[in-house]
Amino acid sequence: MWRRSFSTGNQCLDRTEGEEMGRAGAAVTEELIPGFKFSRCSYLQSLLRPSLIRELELGRHGLKLLKRNPSSFTPCLDGSYLLLGPDRELNHSEISKFSVNDANAYHRYEKQLENFCKLMDPLLDSPPPETTQNGASFNDRLKDKFRKSVFWASFMRQALSLGQRDLVDFMDLLLSPASKVLNKWFESDVLKATLATDAVIGSTASVHTPGSGYVLLHHVMGETDGDRGIWSYVEGGMGSVSSAIANAARESGAHIVTSAEVSQLMIKDSGTVNGVLLADGTEVISPIVLSNATPYKTFMELVPNNTLPDDFTRALKYSDYSSATTKINLAVDKLPQFQCCKLNHPDAGPQHVGTIHIGSESMEEIDSACQDAVNGVPSRRPVIEMTIPSVLDKTISPPGKHVINLFIQYTPYKPSDGSWGDTAYRESFAQKCFSLIEEYAPGFSSSIIGYDMLTPPDLEREFGLTGGNIFHGAMGLDSLFLMRPVKGWSSYRTPIQGLYLCGSGTHPGGGVMGAPGRNAARVVLQDAVKP
Repeated sequence: MWRRSFSTGNQCLDRTEGEEMGRAGAAVTEELIPGFKFSRCSYLQSLLRPSLIRELELGRHGLKLLKRNPSSFTPCLDGSYLLLGPDRELNHSEISKFSVNDANAYHRYEKQLENFCKLMDPLLDSPPPETTQNGASFNDRLKDKFRKSVFWASFMRQALSLGQRDLVDFMDLLLSPASKVLNKWFESDVLKATLATDAVIGSTASVHTPGSGYVLLHHVMGETDGDRGIWSYVEGGMGSVSSAIANAARESGAHIVTSAEVSQLMIKDSGTVNGVLLADGTEVISPIVLSNATPYKTFMELVPNNTLPDDFTRALKYSDYSSATTKINLAVDKLPQFQCCKLNHPDAGPQHVGTIHIGSESMEEIDSACQDAVNGVPSRRPVIEMTIPSVLDKTISPPGKHVINLFIQYTPYKPSDGSWGDTAYRESFAQKCFSLIEEYAPGFSSSIIGYDMLTPPDLEREFGLTGGNIFHGAMGLDSLFLMRPVKGWSSYRTPIQGLYLCGSGTHPGGGVMGAPGRNAARVVLQDAVKP
């Protein structure tokens, strides 16, 4: 059941003690308030691999993507605003309000990122070329060398096709702070800040952190129905992604059990996996187990002690799972009315369709918010990404009312000035976020029917996200590709024979992508057909 506490006219929802907390994943839809269906954790789709959608025929199994156009709206306190989307003429017109030079450069910037994404596509859809572990047969080592040679030869051909100038720019993007990349391209603060949010979303990094340029690229790698970089809502909420995959699995003969918490992995004396032990004492015997839990949760919490090599355990224990993300889901009785534009109307306008960037008018604002968290306190002026999926999806809210997602940074896991376990402290931060939105959309707070708030500890407890990290681990350059989850074990295999990882803590990383699971499945099939 839900515990309801009322404050300043708003209804705050929290779990009661003793209620089951385990989740199968973060792509879920929950009706937290009667009539309102929330994508409670993940909330947008773009990264889901086209190969996965095609091979599993997810459209036939119920997946319906709702493209957003415009895709971005940034209101400013001085009365200006910036709309961006897939329409090239709209982008040029909107950016020209701030800088004609930027408007002329923007298409070239998008084109370059698109070329970089094409280079990355084959990497996303294949396992890393990890070296075969000791103990493999001569034939396996020979096959492994051949596969790696093919992989690197193909990648080098694609890299060289970019040309030296673009290849150097690609390396610059990977290694540089997002601020350096964006300052090189643009001069207007609002455009740079709008783009910079993609470089820090879900992380503890600042726009000035080296390597944040890669996260910028990671968030534009996806597509919707063939349109590169276009994010979409999912009809029925993000749980519809999970439902479509489940429907495809059942059609192929899979048996799916839910509300069955795993308490421990069962390991034979020989060091091979033998299945899982459920919390109710049920043993599920299997010589193959795939875990999409975080690497830390899998090995530090579910694997029996003294089972893993010491160097492997140390590497996992000291991996970066830090988080500064809070998610607030709201039910409102009317759309926010932004005073900066003349587009206000009771019905939805273009400013309501895409991601609304609040408190992101300059990269300095974003960095200042980050520095608050570095100093141990939630941002005084948080960086907020607001989305209103009910504008396009009429299945998730009553007529005339709406569902709003707030993705908020930066919020430390353990604040130095209070505790997320303190109801008053939580309420104070929520009201700070609502007050910031009020500066751009007066009357917003009075429209709130109720809300649900997930801080980093809540994300960890309810969704199993270690440290509250939505990517199952940091996305720094030291934690990607052959280094993910740890060096020497990037191929989805683990030191325990028969146990595989298939979640976002593996290559190619976080987001509702499906690539880790698809790649891991191919590795399992490859291992299963060995003589």
